[in-house]
Amino acid sequence: MSKIFVRERKHVGEGAGRPRFSIVAVLGADLHVYHTHTRRAELEKLAEEVGADVVYLPRGEHAAGEGEGGHKQHRRRTKAAED
Repeated sequence: MSKIFVRERKHVGEGAGRPRFSIVAVLGADLHVYHTHTRRAELEKLAEEVGADVVYLPRGEHAAGEGEGGHKQHRRRTKAAED
């Protein structure tokens, strides 16, 4: 049986209008994935068409937003700040 391994993306909540899942790997299916960020309905349709099961992987110990990491914004230096 073929399997599609996915995990939830960081910084994307339900109802955000952005693809919530990231495809990690595909086992035993002749499937080429060009967009790695997908929606649940797209995953289910892909799995149905190829005859695969979708395996949801855990996100890790900092999944609830605790601790360091993630995207950080950096301030650009301007000429006024350098003087």
